[in-house]
Amino acid sequence: MAERLTHPRLTGLDGFYVTVDPDRARGDVVLSRPPMNIITMQQRPQLRAAFEVLDAHEAVRVIVLRAEGPHFSSGGYIKGFLEASPEEVSDLATNIAAPARCRKPVIAANRGYTFGVGFELSLACDFRVISETCLYALPEQKLGQVPGSGGSARLLKMIGISRTKDVVMRSRRITAEEAVAWGIAMRMVPDGELEAAVDALVEELVAFSPLAQRAAKHLLNESEEAPLAAAIALEGEVYARLRQSEDFREGVEAFHEKRPPRFRGR
Repeated sequence: MAERLTHPRLTGLDGFYVTVDPDRARGDVVLSRPPMNIITMQQRPQLRAAFEVLDAHEAVRVIVLRAEGPHFSSGGYIKGFLEASPEEVSDLATNIAAPARCRKPVIAANRGYTFGVGFELSLACDFRVISETCLYALPEQKLGQVPGSGGSARLLKMIGISRTKDVVMRSRRITAEEAVAWGIAMRMVPDGELEAAVDALVEELVAFSPLAQRAAKHLLNESEEAPLAAAIALEGEVYARLRQSEDFREGVEAFHEKRPPRFRGR
């Protein structure tokens, strides 16, 4: 059963909470300021701390980012940008990139409005599972601004410059169908099935070797910006290291013995 996580770095959380379910090896970061789940400036470094705490938690294998209510997040608290100090503004992208820095897989569950920093936070996750009601957008042009937490840069890598200009420069909303077709989201489900789809993905990921999962995430993140030859060389190095692991031996033995592997993360 999932329980609220207490930790010295997770006191006085603004607009969200954190749970851990040891039986399912799962940790959740839950936005809880419905119905719009607006994300404040104060909340952003706290979200970073939450992901870092879950990444270090021994009982957690997979992290889920989700929200209460009909909308994941309509974005940031607009007045907060005018009130924020230069130091707070300079840390925006670093805080929101916390899911990408986690060694463990991170799943974003998106429904309804997923705008601005809500979209950027989701883009920093490894997987996006969405409901049919999901709408993605980077509406900063309507404020005379551009995305400031990595949104345009991550989107550019995923969907190319023409589509990104269409979305960013026009503040255009991306429908759930478009998000899947363009490769932003991995799967779209009926709204009432979103939680079950995320549960199934968590169960699937937990069954793999945690060593191999961490290695795959590191390899793919590092290879994204690397030349092909460097990416292939890195893949070889990671493969060679995993070949020495107990999990790899267990995987090979389980395959030949026609049984499920029992990975221990060693």
